[in-house]
Amino acid sequence: MLSVRGQCEVLGLPRSSFYYTAVPESEEDLCLKRLIDEEYLRHPFYGSRNMTAYLRRLDYEVNRKRVQRLMREMGIAAIYAKKTTVPAAGHKIYPYLLRGVKITRVNQVWSTDITYVPLQRGFMYLVAIMDWYSRYVLSWRVSNTLETTFCLEALEEALSRWPAPEVFNTDQGSQFTSEAFTGRLEATGIAISMDGRGRALDNVFVERLWRTVKYEDIYLKDYAAPDELIEGLERYFIFYDQERFHQSLDYRTPWEVYRTGLAA
Repeated sequence: MLSVRGQCEVLGLPRSSFYYTAVPESEEDLCLKRLIDEEYLRHPFYGSRNMTAYLRRLDYEVNRKRVQRLMREMGIAAIYAKKTTVPAAGHKIYPYLLRGVKITRVNQVWSTDITYVPLQRGFMYLVAIMDWYSRYVLSWRVSNTLETTFCLEALEEALSRWPAPEVFNTDQGSQFTSEAFTGRLEATGIAISMDGRGRALDNVFVERLWRTVKYEDIYLKDYAAPDELIEGLERYFIFYDQERFHQSLDYRTPWEVYRTGLAA
């Protein structure tokens, strides 16, 4: 019997667009994950001990072992300042190149990250690639697994649509340290920069994006299924890029700043 990946290859479908029917989680686990996700946005330095204490204050009878399991499934276990990122043994770790560097133009630095997305009856993962200077979201993908494939698809789309950046910054997650991902960047002549472990501010612009998209769209819409999530995110990212004013951009939109930079 062919694996899911093999079936997708036969049908010519991207792996991240295929959703299997997973064993449903309990309603309480989904509720706890939603609470953990919201609290993690507010306090990204919380580990399992603090998260357990937080949930107990809300009158949930949970122990640390259960909270560790839930955070691990969400991709945030034991990574106190980062989300959905676990370094893989044997993967090359690149130095952080942006300390003290002034970001003055578009396509100088791109960055990426992954976040957990709650659904009414499950969850997905969202990856986005952003231009640091303009905050423009260049591409994004969702997946029901943390495989590297959906990250590569987002990277390929960004590189096919826009001029390549000088530097690409990621965290040390296995998706981004994989040979497939780093090899694609190096083949394009892009310098690779990676956050130091436990340094939440190294990728602060994408972290802010997650807070914005969740509070302005995902939490409000409470999507029931992956297809609804994708349709909703398509609408939201158009709004975010082309209509939403950013105070840090002198009340311009990311697209206005990015477009101006391209023309310069």
